[in-house]
Amino acid sequence: MATQFLNRIGQLGLGVAIVGGVVNSALYNVDGGHRAVIFDRFTGVKQQVSGEGTHFFVPWVQRPIIFDIRSQPRNVPVVTGSKDLQNVNITLRILFRPIPDQLPKIYTILGQDYDERVLPSITTEVLKAVVAQFDAGELITQREMVSQKVSDDLTERAAQFGVILDDISITHLTFGKEFTQAVEMKQVAQQEAEKARFMVEKAEQMKKAAIISAEGDAEAAALLAKSFADSGDGLVELRRIEAAEDIAYQMSRSRGVAYLPAGQTTLLNLPQ
Repeated sequence: MATQFLNRIGQLGLGVAIVGGVVNSALYNVDGGHRAVIFDRFTGVKQQVSGEGTHFFVPWVQRPIIFDIRSQPRNVPVVTGSKDLQNVNITLRILFRPIPDQLPKIYTILGQDYDERVLPSITTEVLKAVVAQFDAGELITQREMVSQKVSDDLTERAAQFGVILDDISITHLTFGKEFTQAVEMKQVAQQEAEKARFMVEKAEQMKKAAIISAEGDAEAAALLAKSFADSGDGLVELRRIEAAEDIAYQMSRSRGVAYLPAGQTTLLNLPQ
């Protein structure tokens, strides 16, 4: 009896294990930030989208396909031409995610690598169309307008494929070698022109200063001539006397200067 009981328990355990294995193989999990669509071998892709959690499916007949619906970054470089035929190297950074309700359509038409199939092509198309509307200089001075127009057009195009673009930004914008050299030469020319303008203004100011100085000298000469005419040589004699007094005072303070009386030509050794 004990042996039969143990056999029964063994058979029951084996049956439970088999049932558990079958049930486990018929379950799949959808993590947070993900969605799943079911591919059925007989009916194709089902239109129902499974949310987060644990779900059932029919093994061998059905297969779950998991999609990440969180925002993902992607950089798309494009080489295009401006309105004035300048080569432009531009790179967009895009944050994208699929529309959950359109996952069955996305998988049917594009597959799980929908971003590889859609984003490079529509980004190149939109950038070429928008950049061609602006000159090279406008792409720099009106960058915000260019970015906004690219964002609007690209968002509209991506929505046709069931893709949402959360953010679009221009991270890189450069021009061809010829245009860059032309800009540098223009800046150098502007600096030279500014320097020449400064030199001209400096020369004008120096000219005005010279004129004012000459007018002052002429006025001073006229005043001196008037003084000489009014007082004769008295003013000159007065200035000569004042100069002589100043020279005598300065020499008297010098210890290396000796004085001789009038008419004497020999310096005598006088006691201290």
